[in-house]
Amino acid sequence: MKNIIGIRREDKNPWERRVPLIPSHIRELIRHHRLRFYIQPSKNRCFADEDFRLEGCGLRESLRPCSVILGVKEIPPSFFEKGKTYLFFSHTVKGQPQNMPMLRRMADLGCTLIDYEKIVDGRGRRLVFFGRQAGAAGMIDTLWALGRRLKVEGVDSPFLGLRQTMKYKSLVEAKEEVAEVGIRIRTSGLPPSMVPFVCGFTGYGHVSQGAQEIFDILPVDEIGPEEFSAFFRARKFSPYRVYKTVFREEHMAKPRGEGRSFDLEEYYLHPDRYGAVLEKYLPRLTVLINGIYWAPRYPRFVTKKFIRKLYAGPTAPRLKVIGDISCDVEGGVECTIFSTTPKEPAFVYEPDRDAARPGFEGRGPVVVAVYNFPAEIPLESSVFFSQVLKPFVPAIAEADFSGSFSDCRLPMPVRRAVILYKGKLTPRYRYMRAFLEPREAGEGRDR
Repeated sequence: MKNIIGIRREDKNPWERRVPLIPSHIRELIRHHRLRFYIQPSKNRCFADEDFRLEGCGLRESLRPCSVILGVKEIPPSFFEKGKTYLFFSHTVKGQPQNMPMLRRMADLGCTLIDYEKIVDGRGRRLVFFGRQAGAAGMIDTLWALGRRLKVEGVDSPFLGLRQTMKYKSLVEAKEEVAEVGIRIRTSGLPPSMVPFVCGFTGYGHVSQGAQEIFDILPVDEIGPEEFSAFFRARKFSPYRVYKTVFREEHMAKPRGEGRSFDLEEYYLHPDRYGAVLEKYLPRLTVLINGIYWAPRYPRFVTKKFIRKLYAGPTAPRLKVIGDISCDVEGGVECTIFSTTPKEPAFVYEPDRDAARPGFEGRGPVVVAVYNFPAEIPLESSVFFSQVLKPFVPAIAEADFSGSFSDCRLPMPVRRAVILYKGKLTPRYRYMRAFLEPREAGEGRDR
């Protein structure tokens, strides 16, 4: 017996208009796999209710007939029903405290949680993601913020003509405006105070690639981190070009102790043996784009202490904007002291006060840290996400969630993403007991 699949409307905030499956892909799944779908009506979704109805998806306010329910963002604890299976981005695997009541409620109700973020192949590569869309939206917002920060400083730059990502009708329109900025740089050049304009990117995964895709529309030359010193000594900067550098793990951390070389496997297994070194590059950057995975056991790449030192001098440093697409609050970029929303996407981190000032004025870097960047381009994000999720849906619909975890017949990439199975933490995620039930952690309960 195939599970009936429900799609909930997104209600976390008014800017969330994405959907996990788009109408045309639902039609394919109905035709080729004889699946049944219901979707909650929504006036805010980037696809109209009628688009889903015409493709054979039923419209229902209640998803009670559905045993498997798909969403995008976190789900309110009151929504869950006993024994059902839910797929969404739960943001729980790092023990995020704001989402522990939700996870605890799912456990109490015997629910199964499959987190898209953890659907990975045998090498740990994510298979279902919004990464490139997050990177693209984050880069556009960062360039938009740069234009406004420079205006505050009295500098008229080509970036002032850009809009925030969500103000464009489509990603195509946004790219066209970035291309126009590139033309202005090629023909008229950048203001002298901006030369050289160097943008640094942490990481080389989907988020970084999406951000670089936007930046590469500009007239760009790439310099490697190891070329930084020679590049600045030579002083052969062009006002008609922008520059980028991509920081890999070996550029961001080094082993503690003398005579040891960087080892990527050791870094991921024993990050305590490494210290961060990215900060030595920051004074020469205009913009930093942070798109790399971070967890508390890894060193911080940008510390509050360093930002305080950088901004302590009499003149403003080169670093103007940090686009923290990864958006780990006080994480890898410690001055991301809170996440922002599309309504108010930027703040200035003022290191002297260890506090934020909304907007673009203040002594400190502008931080753009929208926690759901892909929501700013909901159509493109939904189409891409649906395309990568679609191949897994038939197997999820065919799965047997009534028996043991070992017998549920989920494909291995999806099995790796099962955080809760019938209310219990699966072996891969048992470390989360300390987060899930901190009041009972000493009682030995096996969730």
